[in-house]
Amino acid sequence: MPPVITEIEDLKRIYRRRVPKMFYDYCESGSWTEQTFRENSSDFDKIYLRQRVAVDMANRTTRSTMIGQDVAMPVALAPVGMTGMQHWDGEIKAAKAAEAFGVPFSLSTMSICSIEDVAANTSKPFWLQVYTLTDDDYMRRLFDRARAAKCSAAVITVDLQLLGQRHKDHRNGLSAPPKPTLRTLVNLSTKWAWAMGMLSTRRRQFGNIVGHVADVDDPSSLMTWTAQKFDQSLNWDRIRQFRDMWDGPLIIKGIMDPRDALEAVNVGADAIIVSNHGGRQLDGALSSIRALTPVLDAVGDKVEVHLDSGVRSGQDVLKALAMGAKGVHIGRAYIYGLGAMGQKGVTRALEIIRNELDVSMALCGRRHVTDIDRDILLVPEDFSGRWEAPRRNA
Repeated sequence: MPPVITEIEDLKRIYRRRVPKMFYDYCESGSWTEQTFRENSSDFDKIYLRQRVAVDMANRTTRSTMIGQDVAMPVALAPVGMTGMQHWDGEIKAAKAAEAFGVPFSLSTMSICSIEDVAANTSKPFWLQVYTLTDDDYMRRLFDRARAAKCSAAVITVDLQLLGQRHKDHRNGLSAPPKPTLRTLVNLSTKWAWAMGMLSTRRRQFGNIVGHVADVDDPSSLMTWTAQKFDQSLNWDRIRQFRDMWDGPLIIKGIMDPRDALEAVNVGADAIIVSNHGGRQLDGALSSIRALTPVLDAVGDKVEVHLDSGVRSGQDVLKALAMGAKGVHIGRAYIYGLGAMGQKGVTRALEIIRNELDVSMALCGRRHVTDIDRDILLVPEDFSGRWEAPRRNA
């Protein structure tokens, strides 16, 4: 009997069985103690919904826009590195599912399938996520490739100047080249469907980098190049240079502080994403949903504000929208579906989230997703994200 899939957790259980542990852990983990990783999701549970009755719930719609683009619901597939290792040709399958459903797909620079691979297998524009690298020649050519593929937005990730302390990845030998342990090798030998799929595709390396950079032609040389090119001296002047390289819609991802949100506005961002990289960078940081209100208060209507990290349901989406976000990005939720069932799994994840959003919105007395506001929420007083720094002794 096929499994009954009614929530994202059902997809996660199948995903865990079918994907090698090193890639499951890459997705389902955070940095250091994983406090922020856990609270990204658990903090949504602290926000309650206000139920309304005897309200006309007919003719509902979840349709909206994100950065001026029509969407079936205000949800985008977030950029996830190495998606093509969760399922063969994973980025292509996820992009096709997003296109058919009517939501944006963000392709990571650190993807297995290249920009050109995804463009050749889709008919609508997608978004390209880029890292802040020091190699100007590569960055210009990357933006040129995005233009040639008719990408409709660039997403600049600003919170990865260096990697957070990710214990599970180290223990599993998840690096380039991989250094698997005996336990990892034994686990890989049990994932026959995954392995056969990987053998059936030619796409097993970082397609946006290998072949596009001199002297990078294998995993070992890629590791050396990336270690040298991630820009630890990044500042806002450097981000302005990237804004000059890309003349299309620009989204800046990784904003957690109101001061950084205002800087993003000043460099010409069309949208910002309140995100802590899914809890994989600074452990001990606030959850994204807690950080959202101060950012919104700082920027007002100067820029579109989205949220990423910790979203596992349509109710999470509803709560983020009610708090003031104009769009919500999901990463792990769709990766569970991809690893479990390929393209059909991504579609199922999107169906689940839209259904939960639709039903919960209706029970809160709203028919249109654009009418969702803070009035449907009951939020604890200590949930503003405004925490005072310790005072120094006089």
